[in-house]
Amino acid sequence: MSALGPFRADQLRSGDPYELSRGHAIRVSPTGGQGSGANLLGGAVILTDPAVKNAGVDAGFAPTHNTLRAPDIAILPENPAPGWVQGVPPLAIEYAGPGQDEEKLAEKIADLLAHGTQHMWVVRLSPIPRVEVWHPDGSMSVVNAGELLSAPGFLANDIPAEALWSPAAGERVIMRNMLQRYGYQDLDEVRLEGREEGREAGQAHGLREAIHAAMAARGAPLSEAEGASLNEEKTLDSLRALMLAAVRGEPITLGD
Repeated sequence: MSALGPFRADQLRSGDPYELSRGHAIRVSPTGGQGSGANLLGGAVILTDPAVKNAGVDAGFAPTHNTLRAPDIAILPENPAPGWVQGVPPLAIEYAGPGQDEEKLAEKIADLLAHGTQHMWVVRLSPIPRVEVWHPDGSMSVVNAGELLSAPGFLANDIPAEALWSPAAGERVIMRNMLQRYGYQDLDEVRLEGREEGREAGQAHGLREAIHAAMAARGAPLSEAEGASLNEEKTLDSLRALMLAAVRGEPITLGD
């Protein structure tokens, strides 16, 4: 395709089964079942990364008036304008399964890298799943299962390669990403916080029981209203202060 083709990106509509390379139309076939499931999984892995504001599947990118490329997964601008996304994504992912048209794939990789994509990952689903990492200079390296993928500046977390095709691995990464979005480092930190909250709840219950017992021993058992008010005391410090007062025979104030 050394000569320019006749077509422009603005002649295509969303849903048309074509991409463009320098004006030449390239028919895009439907994705098979294996690839479609992997696409969905990989998209969730990328979208949930704490550094990613937006990501999409099959989004059309138009770096020039006669080139239109739609990576399987791509990082998108946070608030894209209507129509084709101008430029190219910083990170693009393609899935390649049995029967992949290698010539078309090579042209797509070349187009995206030539127009500025910095991280181009091709997930090979067979015969042995792996990820080809294509670099801006056109070189390629392979990342296998058990190894990590990274996109500094665009992804906060490294990704185990298998998270892009294995549901079990992908779900673990999605869980980690979502927890980090809510301020937790990982699931272990959530479990630790739960254990801490459980210990505090147990201590609070014990302090309330001790206050009831101390007041009953003084001949001044707590009324129903005072007991309800005691249950509203949430902090361990306030409960400890009330318990010490009850044990010392000092007056305590509960309720209105």
